[in-house]
Amino acid sequence: MALEIKIPAVGESITEVTIAKWLKKDGDAVKRDEVIAELESDKATFELPAEADGTLKIRVAEGETIGIGTVIADLDGAAGGAAPAAAPAAAADPINKGEENPAASDQSGYGGAPAGKESNDPATPGAPAAAPAAGGGSVEMKIPAVGESISEVTVAKWLKEDGAQVSRDEVIAELESDKATFELPAEAAGTLRHAVKEGETISIGAVIARIEGGDKAGNGAPAPAAAAPAAAPVAAMATAPTAGGAATYATGVPSPAAGKILGEKGIAAADVAGTGRDGRITKEDAQNAQAKPAAPAPASAPAAAAQAPAAAPVAGGSREVRRERMSNLRKTVARRLVTVKNETAMLTTFNEVNMQPIMDLRNKFKDKFKEKNGVGLGFMSFFTKAVCIALKEWPAVNAQIDNGEIVYSDFADISIAVSAPKGLVVPVIRNAEQLSFEGIEKEVVRLAGLARDNKLTIEQMSGGTFTITNGGVFGSMLSTPIINAPQSAILGMHNIIQRPVAENGQVVIRPMMYLALSYDHRIIDGRESVSFLVRVKELLEDPTRMLFGI
Repeated sequence: MALEIKIPAVGESITEVTIAKWLKKDGDAVKRDEVIAELESDKATFELPAEADGTLKIRVAEGETIGIGTVIADLDGAAGGAAPAAAPAAAADPINKGEENPAASDQSGYGGAPAGKESNDPATPGAPAAAPAAGGGSVEMKIPAVGESISEVTVAKWLKEDGAQVSRDEVIAELESDKATFELPAEAAGTLRHAVKEGETISIGAVIARIEGGDKAGNGAPAPAAAAPAAAPVAAMATAPTAGGAATYATGVPSPAAGKILGEKGIAAADVAGTGRDGRITKEDAQNAQAKPAAPAPASAPAAAAQAPAAAPVAGGSREVRRERMSNLRKTVARRLVTVKNETAMLTTFNEVNMQPIMDLRNKFKDKFKEKNGVGLGFMSFFTKAVCIALKEWPAVNAQIDNGEIVYSDFADISIAVSAPKGLVVPVIRNAEQLSFEGIEKEVVRLAGLARDNKLTIEQMSGGTFTITNGGVFGSMLSTPIINAPQSAILGMHNIIQRPVAENGQVVIRPMMYLALSYDHRIIDGRESVSFLVRVKELLEDPTRMLFGI
């Protein structure tokens, strides 16, 4: 018996995840609670354990983005597993066992093609249940669930006309919601009949089209004689032998993602050899495909060839390009940053800090500090303490706007921007105003370690009131950091450069750092922002002030 492994609910606002990595291969024997895959959402990375002992059968390829509740694998021979009623048909379907799940290839969050509703052709009411295989049935296509909060979509564009012949898994329409655009693949081969006009908005679950003369196994009714020339390439692909021997409907047919890539490259599917199960063209095949060189000019036209201008010289060196799917984390970061730029009155003010006093203090006590506390004395603890003191004096910098109200916080939850392997993350130091230098340094080390190992939880990255980012570790001299919404301000640190400065009428060399404070001018005035940054500068240039609170 087979046990289905589905994507579990991993958070209240998470509707889709990406298969970041399969830790076990297809066909491997796995034990109960053994981690078999890593799942990645737009907020965190999760581990997926096996629900029972058995043999792993992978349904969804690594890198695909799918919805919560979608079946991604089976455990054959699992104790207590119950095979679904349609298991024999699913096992015979090469799509469910192929290298790529075409319905999940779309980054829009499809969890797989929705199950269509088969019905007998009204013209043959007495037809048996197997009538679709003979070309007399029809399949109703309904709008699938595409997200937890999405209740309706718009038919943005029909990619296949009414009455056109379509193949199973061929993209026939583009659907558009208020959040994203989705592709709709055909659930069977046959004649397409539109039930909704282009531009109409319909609810989830509504019938959008019917496919006549075909079934879900890909057996379609023969095309009329007039359509024979157009159908010839498809027929040629369907009868081509595959690497495994017998041809199937999947032979030479691209998945939706592969078809999109081939369309962008201008390459015909017939010119690409499929390496997927039963000869299907996978996304990797499409990415590696190269356009065929133009045919040479016929020998009967030497004069015309002689008059043609000389071809432009080919540039030397590699001209290869590489495409990578954006991770959910990168998509979320991009969306949030654009939102902040569009919805806030963001402004940046600058100042510079003489870092000599802090560097002298660190050089004097760093060895004893590490010996006593087991952690190094870095710059972050000085900046965090200075920021916490300044936030108490200028509470608007620590405030947020919520539904027309200003929310002031009497605590300082400081977000620290960390560059993790999969992108920028911002863990939070809770109640930083109550922590000592030792407490801050230990918390920074702990959170940075979790970020590097991709083990930060959503709670550890939520709820900050102010952010500190240090671009200086990468060599940045000056920048204008973007606010971490819904916060109202962010402090940017930069690299330390030995520069000449004037002190008491004398030019001296000092280690100087530029500071940048980006803030939302809707809630923070210029006086408050500049005064806050000046206060931070005073505390850093005379760190003993932080010990006495002056």
